[in-house]
Amino acid sequence: MRAIPAIDLREGACVQLVGGSYDDERVRVKDPLDALLRWRAFGFRAFHVVDLDAALGKGSNADVVTRLTAHEPGLTFTVGGGVRELEKVEALLEGGASAVVVGTRAIEDPAWLAEVARRYPGRVVVAADVRGREVVTRGWTAGSGRTVGDVLATLDPLPLGGLLVTAVHKEGQLEGVDLALMREVVVRSRHRLYASGGVTTLEDLRALASVGAYGAVIGMALYTGRLDARDVAREFAE
Repeated sequence: MRAIPAIDLREGACVQLVGGSYDDERVRVKDPLDALLRWRAFGFRAFHVVDLDAALGKGSNADVVTRLTAHEPGLTFTVGGGVRELEKVEALLEGGASAVVVGTRAIEDPAWLAEVARRYPGRVVVAADVRGREVVTRGWTAGSGRTVGDVLATLDPLPLGGLLVTAVHKEGQLEGVDLALMREVVVRSRHRLYASGGVTTLEDLRALASVGAYGAVIGMALYTGRLDARDVAREFAE
């Protein structure tokens, strides 16, 4: 399993939110490239970039995304946030994203997702953002009325690059991961799992690895120093 630092973009900056709440911003790095360079210095080579403004329809950080993905050849970037049109998927892939993360429209419009996945097999990652056991959409602000199990069954036949499952109820709280949720996803889906939400300790990472997660996205714990980036990179960087 590999650890993947998160670079969440808001108003041109890199931020970390508590519990997915846009009203509770805990960390802000003015230049997101500084965050990338900081994690690169420890040896990380894979990154997860999210345009939070685009996810909520409040703007775009497309220029910042391009700066990040074009900075150094050979790095791996999964990029998402407000990706609801085929043209945006194409633009992100052409701009340097290794894979594009689609969430809201992927959950709400299965036919569209199937078309995108067939066009770009292995390069589309579906974000299933889970609060409790309900999948939520639109920047975590709207319930879908669908359980994670229902969504997994729908996604299983598609040629996806993976599933990004975020335990929203754990996000940014530094209280550990929802291991039962992640174990359920691994058991019920054939797709590789990128686990997110609540990673706080090396033991959390080892537990995710033990249940079969392919990757773990880490945000708050790295940015606040709760997790020692050097230790994480030594054990879980690519």
